[in-house]
Amino acid sequence: MSMLLISASIVAVGQQRPLLTDDIDITPQGAFEIGAGVDFYQNAKFPLSGIKGDLTRVGDIRLKTGMSSNVELQIEGTLQNFLAINSQGTSQIPLTVTGNSSNDFDDFTISAKVKFLNETKNLPAVGMKFGFQMPNTDQAKGIGTNQINIFSKIIVQKRFGKRAGKTPLANIYGNIGLGIMNAPLANFTQNDVLLYGLAGIFRVNDRINVVSEVNGRLNTRSGLAPVGTESIGQFRVGTQIKASGLRFDTAAVFGLTRYSPRTGVIFGVTYVSPSILPIAK
Repeated sequence: MSMLLISASIVAVGQQRPLLTDDIDITPQGAFEIGAGVDFYQNAKFPLSGIKGDLTRVGDIRLKTGMSSNVELQIEGTLQNFLAINSQGTSQIPLTVTGNSSNDFDDFTISAKVKFLNETKNLPAVGMKFGFQMPNTDQAKGIGTNQINIFSKIIVQKRFGKRAGKTPLANIYGNIGLGIMNAPLANFTQNDVLLYGLAGIFRVNDRINVVSEVNGRLNTRSGLAPVGTESIGQFRVGTQIKASGLRFDTAAVFGLTRYSPRTGVIFGVTYVSPSILPIAK
């Protein structure tokens, strides 16, 4: 017969919030990790609707669960986006926006992460993430594009400064991959964008980490990108603070491209459950 063993120890898992770049760590099988936060971006741009404004993302949810020792399932998205409109140019699509504000549900993303190789003394860990973005938004509200987009990327990660019984001093990881984005205004047209990310988590002490990253996508076309698939990128720098069994995070955001938000600030919290594993007896 079998019994359920509830593990009291929580192993190191993907410390993603407040970063966007994916690490290689897998949530333990039978456990789940849930992160939630609030993001605020100044001068966010929406080329499809021609709107610019200040965007508040309430309930930025990141849910992860371990399916096996090297496979993780993820669901990511925001429960509600609120946009305070600063200016509105020519819209490429019909809109239902009235007044100086709009709000909408987010396009949620479902994905899987697979670790292929564990880290060794000299070589990094290697894995892959792939998934798709669902068309949950209403494009007439001027925020989302209501398109199905798919992606895949390679993940590489290496820790530095390991000491017995201690968290590594630095965890450096990067992503490179391909996103296939439907062009909202052109039938049978897509834009293949290059996905990139380089991030680091640096330990200050057992409770505090400093985090930083560069993350975004690049248009691979020689000319202008189809509307709604433009190059975007961000630089983020912030902290993670562990307290009361939770991990709190905050970060400042700086846009890197013409269509990125100018600046932003992020707050969030993450909880990792104990793993529940079947033990044969």
